[in-house]
Amino acid sequence: MLDDLALRAELAGLDASAPPQQADIDGWLIRLSPGKAKRSRCINALREGTLPLDDLLARCQQAYDAAGLPLAIRVTPWSQPADLDAHLAAKGWGVFDAADVMVLDTLTPEPAPVALQTLAAAAYAATIGALRGSSPTAIAAQAERIANAPVTYQGFALSDTDGKLLACGQMVVDGDIVGLYDIASAVERQGHGERLCRALLALAHAQGARQAYLQVGSDNEPAKRLYTRMGFVFAYRYHYRSPERELT
Repeated sequence: MLDDLALRAELAGLDASAPPQQADIDGWLIRLSPGKAKRSRCINALREGTLPLDDLLARCQQAYDAAGLPLAIRVTPWSQPADLDAHLAAKGWGVFDAADVMVLDTLTPEPAPVALQTLAAAAYAATIGALRGSSPTAIAAQAERIANAPVTYQGFALSDTDGKLLACGQMVVDGDIVGLYDIASAVERQGHGERLCRALLALAHAQGARQAYLQVGSDNEPAKRLYTRMGFVFAYRYHYRSPERELT
């Protein structure tokens, strides 16, 4: 069932994005990485605890203030309490960075269309960071996170015959499901992103993956068309809310 695969993708994504700096507060998973990825510096409201919502939010605010980070909550179809989004909206918390999770129910074996270069955590963080204009702090935080993740990240670069970077991306194989992350093209509109993704999926299948998921900005229509062409379908949408202005 698609709903089952959606939940599997959500749980696998939580494992894949776990930073060293995380803790549980009354059933909520708080993440305090100083990196660029919002999913690693936000709250995931996994369970409804015993504290009144305002008290729980106050405790979370203290933790984020102590870490020098803005408070943000990632709201998914599984967030608890079930009316959390409505409560935050009533408080005037802004909503931003909606993302679609897309899934591929059946990963079929295909020969890898291109050869990929394996990148260690630090090299990968530096490569994707340079493409995105990330700060040195964010690059170091990503390198730390992917090097210490509970499931193994595998970072790759696609280059031309002269060694020029064309695209890069990561995959996380978690049992029989694979997540694609940080897919980025250094040369736009040349099909390099698709070739990279197809090569990652072929490699993941060889490692035992039979289903796949990825996350893409809800307003990124070109990327969603690409993934649809590859067989991915929409599973669910999440967004962030924060009492502060939109996070960068």
